[in-house]
Amino acid sequence: MGPRQKERGRGKLIDVITPLCMFLLVVCAIGAILVRDLLYAVIIFGAFSLVMSLVWLGLNAPDIAITEAAAGVGSTALMVAVITRTGRRGT
Repeated sequence: MGPRQKERGRGKLIDVITPLCMFLLVVCAIGAILVRDLLYAVIIFGAFSLVMSLVWLGLNAPDIAITEAAAGVGSTALMVAVITRTGRRGT
């Protein structure tokens, strides 16, 4: 099996995973908007960031994927800390 055959197989997998990731991004975005509990919204936002980093990785942009993952983890942790000090219910 040559390198071109391996590359073709990977392309088929990306063609399946990318629409699935895009669907998950839309579901996470709508879920973060509709949920009433702020802690749940932050958890959904963290999932959105994780899926977005996988999309960047699938698009052969590993530097952006690492940045997205780090920024997502950092902002999610910061928002969880703020929510635990203030309150979980939104208006």
